[in-house]
Amino acid sequence: MLFNWSEIDTVLLDMDGTLLDLHFDNFFWRTHLPLRYAEVFDLDLSIVKSTLIRRLKEKEGTLDWYSTDFWSRELSLDVVALKREVKHLIRERPKVSEFLINLGIKGKERILITNADHNSMGIKFAATTIRQNLDKIISSHELGYPKERQDFWFALRKNFAFDPNKTLFIDDSEAIACAAKEFGVANILTIARPDSFGGLCEPSEFVALNDFDELKISDC
Repeated sequence: MLFNWSEIDTVLLDMDGTLLDLHFDNFFWRTHLPLRYAEVFDLDLSIVKSTLIRRLKEKEGTLDWYSTDFWSRELSLDVVALKREVKHLIRERPKVSEFLINLGIKGKERILITNADHNSMGIKFAATTIRQNLDKIISSHELGYPKERQDFWFALRKNFAFDPNKTLFIDDSEAIACAAKEFGVANILTIARPDSFGGLCEPSEFVALNDFDELKISDC
């Protein structure tokens, strides 16, 4: 998997499912949160799961979907505290640290752009080493739009000067990759298996990474 790295100045990186294994998030929303909700409110777990899935689906693609404060209010639970209960599941994807360090050595800007809010980022930065190997961190909550919307990309360009033609963007979401392409980002990759316990993603127009060592940057 080769790029002309001399023509890439900026690498925009997603967090959940890209730098970090998506298993933590999937387990939390699909298993741990419903279980703890059912326990706290003494409800049938199967009913709780179906209700939560519906409520989550209604907010998909919005900032609320990614907001721990929103779901804490909606569910009358401390979602951040519940996430900390399973923080031992947070893992970096293979070869992430080496990739980020090599990008820094080669003088590439390493910019995290994530839909996660600051509460979620804080938990994950404390459990991993990715923070120390990033040059800038931008949450969609700061810009007011999720990455799925073109408004996000225009706001990002306004707040952080980058050339889309000299940018590589890596994200596990097909919808977000399409939004980046629509905005004009020239180089886009997705992730083949965002959740190490899950299956491969469906084939798409974008090349999908298995591991970050597939990106050969030693010669750039």
